[in-house]
Amino acid sequence: MEVRKAVLPVAGFGTRFLPATKSSSKEMLPLVDKPLIHYAVEDAINAGINQIIFITGRGKRAIEDYFDISFELEYHLKMQGKDELLKQMREISEMADFVYVRQKEPKGLGHAVLRAKDVVGDEPFAVILADDVIENSKSGTKQLLDVFERYHCSVIGLEQVNPDEVSSYGIVSGVEIEKGVYKLDNFVEKPKKEEAPSNLAIIGRYIFTPSIFRELEKTQAGAKGEIQLTDAIASLSKKEVIYGKLLDGKRFDCGNKLGFLKATVEFALHDKNLKSDFEKYLKEVVKC
Repeated sequence: MEVRKAVLPVAGFGTRFLPATKSSSKEMLPLVDKPLIHYAVEDAINAGINQIIFITGRGKRAIEDYFDISFELEYHLKMQGKDELLKQMREISEMADFVYVRQKEPKGLGHAVLRAKDVVGDEPFAVILADDVIENSKSGTKQLLDVFERYHCSVIGLEQVNPDEVSSYGIVSGVEIEKGVYKLDNFVEKPKKEEAPSNLAIIGRYIFTPSIFRELEKTQAGAKGEIQLTDAIASLSKKEVIYGKLLDGKRFDCGNKLGFLKATVEFALHDKNLKSDFEKYLKEVVKC
C-alpha cells in the first residue's frame, strides 16, 4: 500500500530548552531561517507524503499559525513589492494537507502516536520526530519507504552510536539482510551500556503498518506514566517482521542545546548567502 500520511508528535514541553520554551514551542526554534518543524515536514513531502498529522498540546498554537495563511503578512509583503517573499510564505501553507490532533496529557511518544489512529485509519504511515534533522539528498523517510516498498513491513530508522551513548536511545539488534538493512529481533529502551544488544540506535524516522495501533493500545505505561513506542514495537515484532535501515546522511540531534548549536553552525556554513561571512567570523572567534 502507498504511504500517504505522516504523524509528527509535537506535544512535548521542550524542557531541555527552558526557559526559551516556557511560552513557545521547541519545534519552532529556528535552524538558520526555518523552524525545526519545517525541516520535518519537508522530510515527509520529499518522500511523497501529502498529509501531515500533528499531535499537539497546549502552547503549540504557533505551529498551526506557521502552516496557515497569514493574510496580514501577505498583504504587507504585496504592498511592499516583496513578491519573492510573498511566494515563499504562500508555499508554506500549501506544502501539504495539515491535520491537528490534541494530546491532552503528556503520556509519552507511544501515546502520542496512538492519538493519530482515527485519522490514519487502516493504512501504513510514517512517524517523524522533529528533533532529528537529517541532512542528505534523499530524505530519511524516503529511505525507509524504499525498504517498505520491497518488504511491506514496518521499518525503523537506525544510526550507529557510541557505545557510551546507548543509554539515551532505544537500541535494537538483528541480522543484516542487505547492506544497511536489518531484520530486527531485539528491542531495548535505553539500556545500560553492558546490557545493550548492539550500538544500533533508533532515531526519529519510522514507517509502521497499522498493526502498531493494536500493540500501543495494549502497552502498559511505565514508571513515569508514559507509553513507550519501543515497547509496542517489540510486541509487534512477535507478530510481524520489522526491519531497520541505517540512514544515509548526517543526523543532528536538535533535541538538546549542543546538538542544536552544531546544526545551526553547519547549516549556516551550507547557506550560500551566509557561508563566506559566517566562516570568516568563526575563524575570528576561534583565534580568540
